[in-house]
This record gives sequence, C-alpha cells and structure tokens, in this order.
Amino acid sequence: VQLQASGGGLVQVGGSLRLSCTASGNIFSINDMGWYRQAPGKQRELVAVIGRGGLMDYTDSVKGRFTISRDNAKNTVYLQMNSLKPEDTAVYYCNIQGRRTLLASSRHYWGQGTLVTVSS
Repeated sequence: VQLQASGGGLVQVGGSLRLSCTASGNIFSINDMGWYRQAPGKQRELVAVIGRGGLMDYTDSVKGRFTISRDNAKNTVYLQMNSLKPEDTAVYYCNIQGRRTLLASSRHYWGQGTLVTVSS
C-alpha cells in the first residue's frame, strides 16, 4: 500500500492550501483517514481525522480553519487549510487505517510527508 501526498508549499499568512493524499496498491478497505503534522523540534501531532462514514475530528488549534474530507471511491483524503498561520508550518503526513484483505489485521499506513510553510 502506498500513500501519495501532494499540495504542500509556501503560502503567506492568511492564505490557503489544499492537501491531497491517495492510497494505492493492494488495499481491501480503509477505515479512518487522517492528517498529522510535525514542526521542527516538535512531536508529530494529529491534525484531523475522518471516519469512513464521514465523522470528523480536529485538533483545537485548527478548528474553524481546516476541513478534512474524503472520497472513498478514489481512496483519497483531503485537507483544506484556510487562514493559515506561521504556527501551521510543518511537514504534513497523511495516514490511513486499513486492511489489505478481508482477513488481514487492520494497520496504519503513512504517506511520505509534504511541507507546508506559512510565511509572515
């Protein structure tokens, strides 16, 4: 299973970016899909997560600014980021919880990370 993330870049304070992440390869089903981020010198943190049925949750610092969504037919998760702040600068990683076959155990898979830089 491979996760390909895209959409990162350099943006000014108050700007917007949209991240995308598509899962490919031998995957039978996907449960939760989410985005994490890791700023320099800090631990990786969960930013947003969305369940297969659409239930969403966000870390407090991004509520009202970020929106997570998914397209189950495309095995893709998105993160729309608005009103970006310098403290949003980080490498963003997509993550899915899925299984490769009906009988396989569910496990987490990670994308390669995409850098978001918010300049002031």
